Amino acid sequence: MPYPFAHAARTFVAVGFVFGALQTAQADTVSVAVAANFTAPMQKIAAVFEADTGHKAELSFGATGKFYAQITHGAPFQVLLSADDTTPAKLEREARAVAHSRFTYAVGTLVLWSAQAGIVDAQGDVLKKGNFKHLAIANPKLAPYGAAAMQVMDKLGVTDALQPRLVQGENIAQTFQFVSTGNAQLGFVALSQVMADGKIRSGSAWQVPASLHDPIRQDAVLLAPGKDSAAATALLTYLRGDKARAIIQSYGYSF
Repeated sequence: MPYPFAHAARTFVAVGFVFGALQTAQADTVSVAVAANFTAPMQKIAAVFEADTGHKAELSFGATGKFYAQITHGAPFQVLLSADDTTPAKLEREARAVAHSRFTYAVGTLVLWSAQAGIVDAQGDVLKKGNFKHLAIANPKLAPYGAAAMQVMDKLGVTDALQPRLVQGENIAQTFQFVSTGNAQLGFVALSQVMADGKIRSGSAWQVPASLHDPIRQDAVLLAPGKDSAAATALLTYLRGDKARAIIQSYGYSF
């Protein structure tokens, strides 16, 4: 005759298996359009989000302006993590996003950066001296970080002088690539792209004062295709939690 606890153990294992199967069945995938500047932190967040909830975030990275065009043409993204706050607001007004679902998940910081040490000084005076051939910026019509870069140059009174030296990236990721490979000696990029553990990883940089451009408030919004998605709702909730916020701050963003 088997011992009673043996039957209990088998019952516990069976119940655990059923619970695990139900949890797997309830897990879902959310399609997320992510601003290029937020690539590294979002990759980390997606990994812990999946580990903690079972839901998977399918990430696409690019320029906010390009994502807006794709969404208006029917792209089935369920969540947008924008590089600005105007695009999500516009999508809400156009009923392409769920009303009152948007919130600021990060405030970005612009930095003038060179992969080479000694090129960029701590005050950004290199822009006025002009002893460089190419300055990379993201397309200001598509990328909020590019628009901020133009505002900085306007306020410093150097736009006209630097116009012939500008090299435009389609988004901030391509802009960073131009500078990191040396195709441009310096460029305006997101602090998150060059920061690790609270320090600039390499090269030389000037962290641009926030007073020189409009705040780079980056808003998240639930898009119309995601209104009934448990995974989409869970991701937006997760972005406001302690784990996600700690990751976001580690890349130089504020709230």
